[in-house]
Amino acid sequence: MKKVKITVLRKTFNADLVKEFGAEGLTACPMLKEGQVFYADYAKPEGMCDEAWKAIYQYVFALAHGAEKQVFYYGDWIRKPGVAICSCNDGLRPVIFKLEATDEESHIDYEPIKE
Repeated sequence: MKKVKITVLRKTFNADLVKEFGAEGLTACPMLKEGQVFYADYAKPEGMCDEAWKAIYQYVFALAHGAEKQVFYYGDWIRKPGVAICSCNDGLRPVIFKLEATDEESHIDYEPIKE
């Protein structure tokens, strides 16, 4: 299993939707910073937003387990192998992430299930 580099590319703020639906004083995501980098394999990295992790973990898992040589969705989404561009599920202020396969081995030791 390999580590996956997760980079915060952009924090967005949909002002028109926030004006209509958002709580008073809502701002762009306060948890993450543009340019911030995390490394993960199967587990949420420390400091990563729980909701963002739920939205991107399946792509992290795929990249960590060998999808680095493939493009996602038959090449009609991302053209670069080993990369996914994803966002969290916050429709008012989504954060955009770049996920990249790395050559760095994960140091997770786990026992296979014995039957």
